[in-house]
Amino acid sequence: MNADLGSLRTPLCDLLGCEYPVVLAGMGGVARSELAAAVANAGGFPTLGMVREAPSLIISEIEAYRRLSDHPFAVNLIPAATEPDLLQQQIETCLAMEVAVFSFFWDVVPEAVSRVKTAGGLLLHQVGTLRAAREAEAAGADVLIAQGQDAGGHVHGRTPTFELLPAVLETTALPVVASGGICTGLALAEALAMGAQGVQCGTAFLATQESFAHDCHKRRIVDAGPQDTVLTDGFVLNWPKGSAVRVLRNSVTDGFGTDLMGHDPDAIPREVIAHDDDIPRLRQSTDSPLRTTTGALEQMPHYAGTGLGEIVEIVPAARRLLDLCTEAAALRDIAGRAQASGEGAA
Repeated sequence: MNADLGSLRTPLCDLLGCEYPVVLAGMGGVARSELAAAVANAGGFPTLGMVREAPSLIISEIEAYRRLSDHPFAVNLIPAATEPDLLQQQIETCLAMEVAVFSFFWDVVPEAVSRVKTAGGLLLHQVGTLRAAREAEAAGADVLIAQGQDAGGHVHGRTPTFELLPAVLETTALPVVASGGICTGLALAEALAMGAQGVQCGTAFLATQESFAHDCHKRRIVDAGPQDTVLTDGFVLNWPKGSAVRVLRNSVTDGFGTDLMGHDPDAIPREVIAHDDDIPRLRQSTDSPLRTTTGALEQMPHYAGTGLGEIVEIVPAARRLLDLCTEAAALRDIAGRAQASGEGAA
């Protein structure tokens, strides 16, 4: 498929220093240095997922990334779901490591935004509602990531991606990135046509060779379809009450029956079902199975967005990125020629 990939370039690419308007989602545990570098070296914009991680791991992952790539990158943190002292240590560690771009998610914490902005950092803030979009912009965010309920992992709002996107675009002049269920070039082309300056992809990159997810998680994504995902707050230990996630059905969600929402973390037994080295993982925690995880992996949350039906094999991240961009560029070229032909006829 011949396509001019340069036609995909948007001002966001200039702002972030990437070739294509595709952002790797900062998936906690999954988006580590190997995956981030693969996306960056192929022309996308990478995010290291460092949610609630120790400063020592942040340092080692940044160092590992810089050995693999010299392209710009972001570090993803979740201020509203991180203990304040640890959050301060994380931000200060990133600044000491000369991290220039941050990605925040969940409720807006103005103090955290201010610390990044005061240090001269660029901030992407993912939001799931118009209210959060306005709060993030008012706090000083430079880019808004509009996350729809189609997304895998933690989902902040309840509006489908391509309904939330135009609403956010109408309420801000900031660059907007679409996120949630985006696994194809068609979805990228549609987002750009609506006015987004890029897309953010998680599930599409989770099912790649460089992802730090466990192979069982990758295989389940390849074998499943959108009907196999559910939105639930049942995997909530170590996150605020009511935090919903989109996951693939498993024995735990089957046990919920129709009660997918309304789980109180204080009422959930602390049952160890797996380990990452010597770190215990609890049943109904938000921890997904990683390369290092052993134990009852089937009972852990396998995050996936509704676009997973388009993912039929586990491939290198560069191939997934370039396939997506090539398809989008070709579709935009077809649309452009059709429009030109129509104008000519008129």
